[in-house]
Amino acid sequence: MPRVNLEGSSSIVTGGASGIGEGCARQLAAAGSRVVIADLNEEKGKAVAKEIGGLFVRCDVSSVEDAQDAVTGASDMGPLRALVNSAGLGYAGRTVDRENNAFPLDKFEFVIKVNLIGSFNMLSQAAAAMAKTEPMDDDGQRGAIVNMASAAAFDGQIGQAAYSASKGGVVGMTLPIARDLSAIGIRVNTIAPGLIDTPIYGEGEASDAFKAALGKSVLFPKRLGSAEELAFGVMECITNPYMNGEVIRLDGGIRMPPKS
Repeated sequence: MPRVNLEGSSSIVTGGASGIGEGCARQLAAAGSRVVIADLNEEKGKAVAKEIGGLFVRCDVSSVEDAQDAVTGASDMGPLRALVNSAGLGYAGRTVDRENNAFPLDKFEFVIKVNLIGSFNMLSQAAAAMAKTEPMDDDGQRGAIVNMASAAAFDGQIGQAAYSASKGGVVGMTLPIARDLSAIGIRVNTIAPGLIDTPIYGEGEASDAFKAALGKSVLFPKRLGSAEELAFGVMECITNPYMNGEVIRLDGGIRMPPKS
C-alpha cells in the first residue's frame, strides 16, 4: 500500500502562523496540499499562507463558527484530507502559591478551553467535512488528524497542572476518537513533543544560552528539537496509511524532572 497522496487535497493547521504549526504547514504544502493557516496572528498567518500558496483564516479554536470557517475555506480549495491541531498555550503556577493563594480557576479553565476543548472542536468539525469526501483508496480512507499533546502529559513539572491536564486530555481522547472515526475512514494520532525550539523562547544571546542549558537535559541529541523535526513525525502520521490510534513521544528521550 503506497503512502497517502496529498496532491490536490486541502488541509488545516491550527497555530500555523509560527513554530510547530508553521513547520507542519510547510511540509503539507510541499506534499501538494493547499493549507489553511488557522491562527489568531493575522500578520504572520497571512505571510505564511501567501508563501506556501494557502489561505489564512482567523480562528479561535474554541469557537464552533471559526472552526467551520476554517473547514469551509479548506474545502473550497480541495477535499479536506488532513488536520493538524497545533494551537495551544500554557499558564504556569503552583496549585497553591508561596503566599498560600489558590491557582486562579479561570486560568485553569482557559488552558483547558484552548488546548483540549479547542482540539476537539476543530477535530469534530474537520472530521464531519472529511466524512463527506470520496474515499482515497480501497480501504475507504478519507483523511487523517494529528493532535498535539506534550511530554508534559506524562512528566508534568511543578507549575504545569493546567497545561498537563489539558495535554493529558488530548492523549486520553486519541484512541476513543480513532475508534469513533474508523467507521468513516479517518485516522487519528497524537504527537507528544518534548523541548522544541519555537518562538516561545524568544531570540538573542540570553535566549540561546537558556535553550542550550535546556538541551543538556535531553537524552540524545543534547539539544532542543526543531519544528521541522516535529513536522516529520506529523507527516508520518498523515501519510502512513497504517498509523492509527497512537500517541508518539517525540522528545529526544527526555524525561522531565519535577522542575527545570
